[in-house]
Amino acid sequence: MPAGSEFAVLRDADGRRLHDTPLDEMRRPGLVRDVWHSNDILVLMPPDAGHSVWWFFTEGHFAGWYVNLEKPFTRTDAGVDTTDLVLDVWVEPDRSWQWKAEDEMAARIGRPHYFDGATAAGIRAEGERLIKLAEAGAYPFDGTHVDFRPDPAWTPLTLPSHFAALSRRGAETLTRRESDDE
Repeated sequence: MPAGSEFAVLRDADGRRLHDTPLDEMRRPGLVRDVWHSNDILVLMPPDAGHSVWWFFTEGHFAGWYVNLEKPFTRTDAGVDTTDLVLDVWVEPDRSWQWKAEDEMAARIGRPHYFDGATAAGIRAEGERLIKLAEAGAYPFDGTHVDFRPDPAWTPLTLPSHFAALSRRGAETLTRRESDDE
């Protein structure tokens, strides 16, 4: 995905994202259009996996891998849907690594719409499994795609024209879930 592409992000009525505040504290959350401003990325989303791996490129040079821990994706009319599981891993080109959002993860355990301690341990175990692959230089951390260069004719991606209807449907689902939890 080239920088300048559109993507959907969950924000509340005050403009806060999930990284800013837990879902149960958001006022009227809904999906909104946003623009990916930073690096170009190449994303691998293996079917049925609890993660995706993102190759980051800065000014055409490989900058590292981002392991996004997430629920397995589902295909939709708009592309794919997944749920972020908060904890992530950044892997440098030399395969050194660091956890991302550990404090945020710890603060979400036991909160409505998140996970209990056992599920959080499973999420961390998936991250540890990917860390072992990175340390070993095994796929996808074996140098595959680090020289990827998109076709210069490719333009930034846009969300489908029916995105507004899809985002309203998603917001209604979130609202129903909140009502069910009360």
